[in-house]
Amino acid sequence: MPPDGPAAASPPDGAATVPAWRRRTEGEQRWWVAVALLVAVALQLLLPATFALHPRYVLPVLELVAVLALVASHPERMSRRTRGVRIASQVLLAVIALNTAVSVGLLVHRITNAGQIRAIELLVGGAEIWLTNAIVFGLWYWEYDRGGPASRALGLADTPDLLFPQLTDPGLAKDWEPNVVDYLFVAYTNSTAFSPTDTLPLSRWAKVLFMLQSAISLVTVALIAARAVNILPGS
Repeated sequence: MPPDGPAAASPPDGAATVPAWRRRTEGEQRWWVAVALLVAVALQLLLPATFALHPRYVLPVLELVAVLALVASHPERMSRRTRGVRIASQVLLAVIALNTAVSVGLLVHRITNAGQIRAIELLVGGAEIWLTNAIVFGLWYWEYDRGGPASRALGLADTPDLLFPQLTDPGLAKDWEPNVVDYLFVAYTNSTAFSPTDTLPLSRWAKVLFMLQSAISLVTVALIAARAVNILPGS
């Protein structure tokens, strides 16, 4: 016969009701982030020379070295806050973002100045820039939501900066918390819809990033479409 009293059958105080994002959990694996960064660097390396900052291989090679150094120096799960590693990660993201911003500027300049440009160069280069931009913003969201990956693993933040639909459902929130794939999905849908879809920005910094990403995506897609009408075969 079990012991008398409700306390004997009850779980630890509040353990059954505290959602995963509000309590300490196992940190994310870094390899997903490394894959996203490597894809962004590869896209910049494959970018047509017309839309690349010259000398074109300098920044991508430096970015690649930085990615490998980050993974080698901090290969375990991101469950503790390391100031030096986080600063290095933010600097790397800033460099990739700067390189992408230059490519966007070159793309806009080439299209608006009616320079000679091949259809394949425009479509492939524009797609690479658009996708790189989505990856960069996804990683920015991942880096800053609720203080970053280590802070999320420690359950330090009381309120989310990005409200994922799973966080609003007590049944799902019990064992679910976002990882880098979820943030990349948010960035991808924001780039395609030019507005939030299923995940809402709550913090002002998140709203500013959403607006900036949507604006960049809208300008890129609109200009590529307008220019492609004039240069594609049969147009």
